[in-house]
Amino acid sequence: MAMKKKIQLIQSGISLVDNTWGGFYQGGTYLLIGARKSGRTLMALQYALECANQKEVCLYFTSMRPKDLMIHAASIDFDLQHYMNKNLIIVVRVAPPSDLYGVGNPDDFLVEYLNDIVTVVDQYQPNKIVFDELTPFIGFNNINLLQDVFVRTTESIEENGITSLFVIGDPATSLANSIVDALATYSTGIIFLQKNDDETTSNQGGVITITPNIGHAEGKFKANYLIEPYKGITVDFKPKSITPSNLNQNPDKPSLPKKDLKYKSLADIDLPSENFSFSNIYSINDFKLILNNQIALFKSTGQAFTIASFRLDNAAVKEGLLTLNQLQNALRLSTDKKDKICVLNNKVIVLIVREEQRGTNALLSKIKSNLPNTDQFYLEKVTPYISVFTAKIDENVHSAEDVFQQILSDEVSEKNILGFN
Repeated sequence: MAMKKKIQLIQSGISLVDNTWGGFYQGGTYLLIGARKSGRTLMALQYALECANQKEVCLYFTSMRPKDLMIHAASIDFDLQHYMNKNLIIVVRVAPPSDLYGVGNPDDFLVEYLNDIVTVVDQYQPNKIVFDELTPFIGFNNINLLQDVFVRTTESIEENGITSLFVIGDPATSLANSIVDALATYSTGIIFLQKNDDETTSNQGGVITITPNIGHAEGKFKANYLIEPYKGITVDFKPKSITPSNLNQNPDKPSLPKKDLKYKSLADIDLPSENFSFSNIYSINDFKLILNNQIALFKSTGQAFTIASFRLDNAAVKEGLLTLNQLQNALRLSTDKKDKICVLNNKVIVLIVREEQRGTNALLSKIKSNLPNTDQFYLEKVTPYISVFTAKIDENVHSAEDVFQQILSDEVSEKNILGFN
C-alpha cells in the first residue's frame, strides 16, 4: 500500500540520532529499549517535545498517571501541560492487562489491546506517536502471532506517514529476548540504553547504542549518555577527529579542480553565518516537479529563486574525508525549511526560495560549520574538494530540464580534470 506522505528524514530530539543519522525516517517505526530508570521515558519525552516544537501533534500513550508524566517532563524543563493545552501533545492513559491468566486465551486478549492502538491513532491522526511502554502488551506465548499483529499495527500507522517510538523494557529472560527480537525484525531502527550500574558515581546515565535495521546507511553508533537536570539525555558523541598527521599521508592524491572552472571552491568562501532550520530532501522526480512550479511562478510573478549545485570531488571520498551523504546532511542542516534538496550523481542540488544573493550567501556561510568535523586542519583539507555552481534562472529557462542541463553541462569537459571514474 502506498504511503500518503513522502519519506524524508525528520528531527527526533535524540541528539545521537540527529547528529549521525540525520533524524528518523518519516513513517518509520523505532524501538527504544532500556531498563527501569535508564532514562527511557525522558528520551521519549524529548522525542515528543521535538514534535511539538515543530508544531506537529504527538500522541503519547502511557500507563502513568498524567501528573506523574508531567513531573517527569518538568525534570527536563518541559512544560507538558502547556503543549497539552495547545493540543500539540495528546496524552492517552492505557491500563496494562492485570490478569491474563483469568481469560481463555491470553494471546487473543493482547491482540485486542494492540488493535486498540490503531483505533486511537485513527481518531487523532497525529504526526508522531509514543507508546511508553509496550512491554506489558507483548507477552505473547505465540511469537509468530505477535509478529503478525505487530506488523499489521505498524503498517496501519506507517501508511499515514506517522513516525512511531515504542518503549520496551530491557529483556531479562530468554522468552523476553525472543519477543524483543521478533519486534526488532520489523522495526526501522533500535535505540538501546544500557544503564550505568556503578553505585559509586553520582552520575546517572550509561551507554546509548543506535542500530539501524532498515535504511540509515551511516550505520551503528555508540556513545556515553548522562541524565542531567533541566536538560534531559545528553551524549558525548563527537565526529572522528582528523589530526594534522592524518592530512599529509596520501602522496598520490588526485590534483584539485582547476581554479578557472565555473564551480567555485568552498575553500575560497568565508561569509558570516545565519541560523536556518530543518529542510526537506526529495527524490529527483519530486524535485523536478517542485522546480517546474517555481519556474512557472517566476515567469508569472517575477519571484526570484536560486538553484545551487554542490559537487563533491571523489578524491575526498577516496581519502576518507567526506562522503556524499555527509555533504547532503551538512546542506540539510544549513538550509531553511522552505528550501528543497535532491542528490544527482556526485552533486547535491538545492533550490533556495529566497532573494538570490542573500539566499546563496547565507547558505554558503553555514556549510563549513555543519561539516562532520570543524577542526581547522580538516576544513583546510576538505573544502577544496567541495565546489559550488549557481544555475542562471532567467526568461530562457522554461523547465527543470533546462536547469539540469546547466548543472550537468560540465560532466564531459571536466571529467578527466576532476579524476572521475
